[in-house]
Parts: sequence; structure tokens; C-alpha cells
Amino acid sequence: MATLSLYLFVAGGLALAFAFACHVAYTTILAQSGVAIVRRGLAPAGAVTGGGGSATVAFGGSGAGVVAGGSSASGSVPGATSGAFAISATWVAAVLLGLSMLVRAVIVGRGPWGNMYEFSVAFGFGVTAGYLFLQRRYPIRSLGFLPLAVAVFLVGYAATLPHQIEPLVPALDNAPLLTVHVAMAMISYGIFATAFGAAVAYLAQGPSDRFAWLPSHKTLDEVAYRAVIIGFPIFATMIILGSWWASIAWGRYWGWDPKETAALVTWLIYAVYLHARNARGWAGRPAAMILVIGFAAVLFTYFGNLYFSGLHAYSGLD
Repeated sequence: MATLSLYLFVAGGLALAFAFACHVAYTTILAQSGVAIVRRGLAPAGAVTGGGGSATVAFGGSGAGVVAGGSSASGSVPGATSGAFAISATWVAAVLLGLSMLVRAVIVGRGPWGNMYEFSVAFGFGVTAGYLFLQRRYPIRSLGFLPLAVAVFLVGYAATLPHQIEPLVPALDNAPLLTVHVAMAMISYGIFATAFGAAVAYLAQGPSDRFAWLPSHKTLDEVAYRAVIIGFPIFATMIILGSWWASIAWGRYWGWDPKETAALVTWLIYAVYLHARNARGWAGRPAAMILVIGFAAVLFTYFGNLYFSGLHAYSGLD
């Protein structure tokens, strides 16, 4: 079964790389075709908008666009094929990675995230699943290559790590807390990755909406905000559960371990973002910059135990 898990991981990684390439192709075609994206709710799907030599894409609930009017007589969407392949391949990658994790969970009898290899796979899966969840509600397919680039990096990094199943270090030998605590980290990290992608696109788009093929700056701001609204309480609960686990494993709730400190700083950054997003002087570009910094803090929290000694040095790497 361990071999099956590995094969599923490899297949999922290849599917994810293909999905990323399809997203890049889709975004490139949109950028070159002059297609304008209409935020969901501003125009009904299939409505005739625009004219001249450009076309408009109106998005429904699933985030898939249809060309409305313009110079396209056939009603086909530029890049529709690559866009459909992109989402299909992303779903295939998510399913394969999820099955790989499920098989490994059956083998080890816990959540499959007890070392750096397992958590890298889980982190990549979380980013992919978070993007798929949000793209069903918002027209963010044209920026999907950003969170998927993070997922491809994580899965590629996992491929370089030892994948052998080893016994857990004593501090981690608590299957229920390990499963729930790290699952919450995986979910929140994945959602924050999509918020990061929306923030980067917002900074590129600007309040004047420079690029017609990107969602409007208002849509990007809303996507980022909704993602943080979802991810923030999950991340906070992860910290609380980690504190409880620390009291069981090490006899104290908080010890300013490097990973604990990094997680607290990350939580504070996203708390500042939520405040800034609703403050008149900080809304917009400053809030988007905070999200970029916040995701850098997420990555530091994730990789920090490789470079700083502490009680969280359980990567499984020498």
C-alpha cells in the first residue's frame, strides 16, 4: 500500500503540473485576446456586452465564462478549452493527491502529516483544494496559476524528501490531535495561498483595472477578504489546539518556540489585515500588501523548523 500511495502522489504531481501549465496557457490566451471579465452578478451569463473588436466574459456561479457579444459570432470563449482542461486537471490532481494521503493515513493510522514529506503533500493538496473551492464562487480562473504555482512548488519539494514511513517522535504520538491540529494548518494555509494570489493580482490590477483579462480590483479585494475570513478562524483554532497539545506533550501551553512564535506572528499579520481591510485609510493596496507579507509569514512558519532548533524540529530530515 505504501507503493500505491507513492504512485498516486507521483500521478497527482504530474496532473498538478499539467493543470498549472493549462492555467498559464488560459491566462496567456485571455491576455492576448483582449477579453474582458465581468464580475459575477454585474452581467447575466450570455448577455450581450461590449462591442467593437473586444469581447466580454460574464461569469456564472461556477466561474466558467461565456463570450457575450463582441466580434465572436460563434459564442466560443477564447481559451475555453485550456480553461476547461485547467480545472479538470486540477480536480484530477486534487483527487489523486487526496487518495495518496488517504492510503497513507490508512497505513499509519493517523493523519498523514507526521513529517516534512507528508505535510508538504498535504500543504500542496490544501492549496489546490482551497483554490478549487473559491473558484466555484468567484471568477478567479485567470489568476489560478498563482496559487497552483505554490502547490506545484510544494509537491515538487515533497518529491525530493524521504517518503519512507517512520515512527513518530514521542511528542507527536497523539493521533487525534495530530490529525485535527495539522489538518487545520493545511486548510488555512491552502486558503491563505488563494488570498495571496488575489492580493498579487490586485496589486497588478490597481484601482483603475489595468488589465481587462483579470477580475476587477473590487472582485479581487472581495476574494482575498472572503478567503481570510474563512482561513483566519481555522488558523486561530489550530494555534489553540497546538497550545493544548503542547501542554500534554511538553508540560506547558506556550514556550516561545520558534515555530510557535512564527505562527503567532502570522496570526497577528492576518488580524492586522482584517482591521486594515475595514479601515478607510488602509483599504486597497496597503491591505493587499499585508496579505503578501502574511503569506510570506505562512511560508516561514512552514519552513522555519528546518533552520531553527526547537521542540518543533520533527521534519524527519537529518
